[in-house]
Amino acid sequence: MANGETFAIEARGLAKRFDGVEAVAGIDFEVRSGELFGFLGPNGAGKTTTINMFTGLARPDSGSIALGGVDCTKNPRAAQRLIGVVPDESNLYPELTGFENLTFCASLYGMRKAERSARASELLDAFGLTKAAGRKFAGYSKGMKRKLTIAAGIIHSPQILFLDEPTTGIDVASARQVRQLVAGLHAQGTTIFLTTHYIEEAERLCDRIAFPVNG
Repeated sequence: MANGETFAIEARGLAKRFDGVEAVAGIDFEVRSGELFGFLGPNGAGKTTTINMFTGLARPDSGSIALGGVDCTKNPRAAQRLIGVVPDESNLYPELTGFENLTFCASLYGMRKAERSARASELLDAFGLTKAAGRKFAGYSKGMKRKLTIAAGIIHSPQILFLDEPTTGIDVASARQVRQLVAGLHAQGTTIFLTTHYIEEAERLCDRIAFPVNG
């Protein structure tokens, strides 16, 4: 916090080691509410580890984390209701349909049945997946899987969205669609923390960019 401002995301001296290897080396930054913040670096730069610490999947060895002004270092679940997470690999269920995956994710956030069905249909339409809503996720293309994974991450309309390498491994047309979706979420006021190793993607989408440096 600086000059009384409460940041959507704040890291101070954040560090993490694995088997003696420094994955994240004492980083400091803050993200303003409504900002699209890019975390740019090659594979192995600590981008995913940083997201994992912010979302409660990993505990920092040192430093502090605050989301929406809530100190999450000692209680990583304190701000879970504020955030949505889109991992670098899909975490959806291959045996469920697109619609079933979205409504299941909505149920995990405590959304009522009618609300989650309406929200799932809304996102399937917005992401151009309505015709595939009744198909099993296992049969989706890579680009379609990526779009549905993003839809699952925002099913509960989070204030803060963590996007880990959203366009890696998908075709050019799908990557363009995903970037348009991300830009649309940003325009709606969602705070977005985006990791990528594509410089042009970061320049095109982000308000500000940080480069993690280890060693």
